[in-house]
Amino acid sequence: MTQTIRTQAEAALAQIAEVTSVILPEPTGEIVPLETASADKAEEIRRRMGELDMGNTQSIISFGSRAQAELQVISQQMLTDVKNKDVGPAGDSLRNIVSTIRGFSSEELDLRRDRSWWEKLTGKVAPFARFVAKYEEVQAQIDRVTEDLLKHEHLLLKDIKSLDILYQKTLAFYDELALYIAAGEAKLAELDAKDIPAREAAVAAAPEAEQVMKAQELRDLRAARDDLERRVHDLKLTRQVTMQSLPSIRLVQENDKSLVTKINSTLVNTVPLWETQLAQAVTIQRSREAAEAVRDANNLTNELLTKNADNLRETNKVVREEMERGVFDIQAVKRANEQLIATINDSLLIADEGKARRAAAEAELQKMETELRDTLASARARAPQAPAAGA
Repeated sequence: MTQTIRTQAEAALAQIAEVTSVILPEPTGEIVPLETASADKAEEIRRRMGELDMGNTQSIISFGSRAQAELQVISQQMLTDVKNKDVGPAGDSLRNIVSTIRGFSSEELDLRRDRSWWEKLTGKVAPFARFVAKYEEVQAQIDRVTEDLLKHEHLLLKDIKSLDILYQKTLAFYDELALYIAAGEAKLAELDAKDIPAREAAVAAAPEAEQVMKAQELRDLRAARDDLERRVHDLKLTRQVTMQSLPSIRLVQENDKSLVTKINSTLVNTVPLWETQLAQAVTIQRSREAAEAVRDANNLTNELLTKNADNLRETNKVVREEMERGVFDIQAVKRANEQLIATINDSLLIADEGKARRAAAEAELQKMETELRDTLASARARAPQAPAAGA
């Protein structure tokens, strides 16, 4: 957070204390009738009764409307201010700054942590340079969000003051409605007690030719009286709704006051604390990184010493064993001699078997030759006797 924003936030403390210390008056619940009203209030009621013209329907319909004119002006001004705002709600800015801090994970600094499957797949780690870059990005985001928060704080302070005015005007309208309701009820009582009985008497006393006209005037007066009664009832409903809107205005105002206090506390206390913790995280990691570098160097030295000693022992063993060996191993010579003797014996055995098979074959050939010769001799002896037998 920049020093300018911090200074403005601290300067707003006095303004916040001023708007939060305002105590708004409570509305009065009872409608004071004309008979029991004080002299000043009775005069106000009679003045409003004078606005009624029972012969003019528009006068009855618009009875009490003038009291709401100033309230509408204030409400329209507040709606115009809301419509012209080009910034988001203050609550969104608070959520954004919390999301920004939550997105800054100091666990990424731990080089001894188990890497995720994605980091293993891509071969990536979380180097300290990337962490510092992310810290700088978070710092820039905090600066932007705190600027938005300061703007929201000023707008909310303006809204709180506007709500004070709106509450006062609504309360004045509420009290004004009580006067109009009292005036309307007093006028109804006057009509019921004086005007309508007088018209009824005039109808009864009028000549027959004028009775129809007098009766119509009586009906018109009674109809106007009923319209006024409905108008007074509508004013009572409006007053009830107005009374309900008063605590609603105060509730919205209290919420705005709480939000302003929360924003100011965030700007003055929370954000500097967050920045301090972030700076400490970076400094702590720098110390850890240096310590791990020294430890890795020591581990590498010890590893080299151990591996060199192991390699020397293995190499010496191999060289000495080869030096002590003869040109030929006795086992190899013995094996070769055994194989040679076996080969000679196999050759002699095969030769004897071949000789025996040849002798057997010669005897078999002589036998077959003798059998063939005897067979041929027998065939020649039977051949000359064949013609004599035929004759």
